Amino acid sequence: MSAVPKELRNLPGADAHELVRATPIRSVYVYEAPVRLWHWMNALSITVLAVTGYLIGSPLPTMPGEASDHFLMGYIRFAHFAAGYLFAVGMLGRVYWALVGNHHARELFTVPIFSKAYWLDIVMMFKWYAFLIPQPNRYVGHNPLARFAMFFVFVLLSVFMIVSGFALYGEGLGMGSWADKAFGWLIPLMGQSQDVHTWHHLGLWVMVIFVVLHVYAAIREDIMGRQSVVSTMVSGYRTFKD
Repeated sequence: MSAVPKELRNLPGADAHELVRATPIRSVYVYEAPVRLWHWMNALSITVLAVTGYLIGSPLPTMPGEASDHFLMGYIRFAHFAAGYLFAVGMLGRVYWALVGNHHARELFTVPIFSKAYWLDIVMMFKWYAFLIPQPNRYVGHNPLARFAMFFVFVLLSVFMIVSGFALYGEGLGMGSWADKAFGWLIPLMGQSQDVHTWHHLGLWVMVIFVVLHVYAAIREDIMGRQSVVSTMVSGYRTFKD
């Protein structure tokens, strides 16, 4: 009996057999629902924080009509503070899920920097992104370079932005407020309030650059790496297409 499925038998002989011999697409469950929910909440909060943070640092020069008729900067600040709370609570939830979730949930916070093989893999990924090799190794979770960047750029920067943001927020709430007691120590440590404002604003641009590179790398892997990346954060499954 022919091994060619019935629906393929009318194709030219070689074409039918090539379809049968093709390697099947493989899918692996990687990211659990809480991780995926956190990812998209994080994307929303970072977008709001970036836009409103820029406008707080560089306010609109003027508004038409009487000043008493407008509360635009107040709404911008409120959106910034609300997104900041969402970002901070989401990070706490992400730390919790790293403890109780699967091993892929812990990759965001663990980097095997003492492994020689890990650094060799990072070099290989640099070559892949520089178009020096035709195909990288396959990784079910984050690739080694992404894992390094996620921790040493995203996680550490996020912690700094949360701490410095709430330190500045405590100034508005006033001395003795919960934010002042919990995070106010950062202001004298860094010099003065304006220093914290400056570094917090610079942190915004580092985060924007990171997000741009992150989105570029994800889309590039989908197209050139022959594996799902963007859709993995929707379905949870990583699909290897070849």
